[in-house]
Amino acid sequence: MLRVHFTAEDLLNVSFASEPLPLVELGMAIVAWQRTDEQAVFGRWRSRVGRELPGRARPLLDLLRPDGDNPQFVEPYARTLEEGLAAVRDAGPLLTPGELHRVAARAPGSASWLRALWAQDREAWGRLGGALRSAHEVVVAPHWPRIRESFRADVAWRSRLLAAHGIKACLASTHPLAAWSGTVLEVDGPPHYEVRLGGRGLLLMPSPFWTGRPLLAEGPDGPEGRCVLLYPALTPLPLVDTAPAQGALDALLGRTRAAVLQSLVERRTTSELARDLDISLPSASEHARTLRAAGLITTERDGKAVLHSVTGLGVDLLRSGG
Repeated sequence: MLRVHFTAEDLLNVSFASEPLPLVELGMAIVAWQRTDEQAVFGRWRSRVGRELPGRARPLLDLLRPDGDNPQFVEPYARTLEEGLAAVRDAGPLLTPGELHRVAARAPGSASWLRALWAQDREAWGRLGGALRSAHEVVVAPHWPRIRESFRADVAWRSRLLAAHGIKACLASTHPLAAWSGTVLEVDGPPHYEVRLGGRGLLLMPSPFWTGRPLLAEGPDGPEGRCVLLYPALTPLPLVDTAPAQGALDALLGRTRAAVLQSLVERRTTSELARDLDISLPSASEHARTLRAAGLITTERDGKAVLHSVTGLGVDLLRSGG
């Protein structure tokens, strides 16, 4: 379980990141490609990345593992690719033997190049830089407008949720298993990780690639500054429409997910959603799960049937058009 202890000062010092960051999103994309969850949404995207990812990028798989608990130096908080690559190089002398042991134990391949990396071998660092650059060119750069759209839509929605229902509702909406116990935000699931913010506050960063439990990391100002909570964006990248949105609600949720919300003004089962919107049953279930986590719909069981319906917050969003 993830447990994040807040003080009153922390709750007053929660804000959103201003923009997505290229190497953070690259790290999340490489992780998402290796995961097997949410196949209804990410399955085709994973197949495409598997075909397109160049062999030169494969060393990243030794550093970026599917659980997302990865060495942070590969995912610097830099606004551009070039700034990020420079930050990665600058981090080299600061890497510790303990970090090497941890990374090598998790790597699926040979640890020899990792040892060379930690030993500041020029060829190994050139290999890492080339892997990051080539992976970015394929996985992130062509989709940057959609990544930015998903990021901005999530921040717009949760800012609205924050204004209407407060910071606790906003933070609880970052994952279906998130809940509050007093002033402790808890998210069920392994591994166990507990942190006391101690007045430092929290920076919220949605990612359209991340699919797991929210990740807590050291922030851009180091151990004395705010922590970063990286969580799944409301609309994952494969559901961000490439065509211009027809309205504000489509831009916020994605066209299909907006249609799901609109259809749930009347109670429907998952099967009815899939049939009425001509989408697969797993896709309908995934859309419902995400909308429920955001507080926009509610789900209840009636015998063998699972019925979904829009909440008051969802109705308010529909009326306002997002």
